[in-house]
Amino acid sequence: MVVKKVVKEKKVSKKKVEEDSKKKDSECMRLSDLPGVGPAAIEKLESAGIFDLMGVAVLGPKELGDMAGLGEAAARKAIQASRKMMDLGFQDGLEFAQKREEINYITTGSKEFDNLLGGKGVETKAITEAFGAYGSGKTQLGLSLAVNCQFPFEMGGAEGKSVYIDTEGTFRPERIKQIAESKGLNPEKVLKNILVARAFNSDHQILLIDKVGELIKNGENVKVVIVDSLTAHFRAEFSGRGQLADRQQKLNKYLHNLMKLSEQFNLAVYVTNQVMSNPAMMFGDPTTAIGGNIVGHASTYRIYIRRGKKGSRVAKLIDSPNLPDNECVFWVSSKGVCDEVD
Repeated sequence: MVVKKVVKEKKVSKKKVEEDSKKKDSECMRLSDLPGVGPAAIEKLESAGIFDLMGVAVLGPKELGDMAGLGEAAARKAIQASRKMMDLGFQDGLEFAQKREEINYITTGSKEFDNLLGGKGVETKAITEAFGAYGSGKTQLGLSLAVNCQFPFEMGGAEGKSVYIDTEGTFRPERIKQIAESKGLNPEKVLKNILVARAFNSDHQILLIDKVGELIKNGENVKVVIVDSLTAHFRAEFSGRGQLADRQQKLNKYLHNLMKLSEQFNLAVYVTNQVMSNPAMMFGDPTTAIGGNIVGHASTYRIYIRRGKKGSRVAKLIDSPNLPDNECVFWVSSKGVCDEVD
């Protein structure tokens, strides 16, 4: 009985070694290994935020051709080669489940909120969107995640850094220090591990996503990207029905870039979203998220946050691929997002 168990464990470990070796080999492959991609093309790709084979594999021939200055036939050949090297094909459900084990979770700071999201918090390789009126706690959740991601894995963190893309001027270092001190962390060290960028328009906001890939390529251990807020610039720059289609198309591409980033580097993406009041709704809550179906379909987890009784906040899970609709109560205090009031 014991002998059989030992043999089984050896088989599992051998399989794991083979998988790790295969993964390591694919990670060692570079853009220069692709046919027809020379130094000039690599330089253009890197300036566009493409640093590895996965970045090429998910592009279309025309898109790659425009980025790298290649003909469509050469671009298609490079894409096919990258997909072959990365082994991007079909896999059975069991293999997919094993890949899902790579996913990390970042605690929100509230057990109730974590339970709403499946028990562990905000997950990597996913976009988590929070929408609600001003003062509902969306930004406070973002600031809490920026601190909590630095915790060890066993404490609900991801042992990494955070990127904070601020579109509305809401990032406050003093608030980060307050949250860090209340959790017993060194506030200076915590701030050092948060990479902040102020986005001044939608084009700048889009450019900063490419910069995140560059940071990771340069060795920064980024585990969460926070965009606060997602739609502020798009809403301001594309006004009126005549520009709605252009806005939605640009927003759609931006969200797909965020999803690609989260999948490629196994990091969590948390975005806040503004709301408007739906005048057509005669009964119930008229609060509606900006961005329409484009944002709704792109978000893996969608949460509506509103003020509750006695200073509490209520988070309602609107959409999820694997969790039932539910809601929870949490508070915002000196600790950030938490379960109890100070």
